Amino acid sequence: MLEDRVLLWRFKGGSREAFCCIYEKYVNDLLTLAANLLADASSAEDVVQDVFVKFVESAKRFRLTGSLKAYLATCVANRSRDYIRRNRRGQKVVANAADRTIPEAISPVQLVMHNEQLQRLSQAMTQLPYEQREAVVLRLHGDLRFRQIAQLQDVSVKTALTRYRYGLDKLRSILNGEVEK
Repeated sequence: MLEDRVLLWRFKGGSREAFCCIYEKYVNDLLTLAANLLADASSAEDVVQDVFVKFVESAKRFRLTGSLKAYLATCVANRSRDYIRRNRRGQKVVANAADRTIPEAISPVQLVMHNEQLQRLSQAMTQLPYEQREAVVLRLHGDLRFRQIAQLQDVSVKTALTRYRYGLDKLRSILNGEVEK
């Protein structure tokens, strides 16, 4: 948190190096978040790049009140929601499993198993209502607190927690059903 404040202070002073550090520190997490909310990698990249462009444009008037990562994750979630509304993709959006990070030192068999698991998870995520999927993704990938998720979704904290819990329960149910087949 202190490192982010120093980087932000340097960035607001005009340091390109500070912006590059912020970008490198958070871009992968934000891409994962956007990919979990949108249909494809290029859309996720567009959303994340747009967030960083707006971040640069607002640098002089920007005031950080909490975590920089949470702020950027909230921006990505809002942009993703706008993108979905604009493109009318509705409930059938999911991350491209091939774009997820895969450990480097694994065997081909493990790689195939890992990809199959990611595909099953991605398919299960499409079956969640958007609000539940968003709560799960923001909590697990965005590291947002339920209070922040509630503010973002314009609901109570209890509702955000319930959406998260129901989303996880439904994922467990879906994935357990596939294992038994």
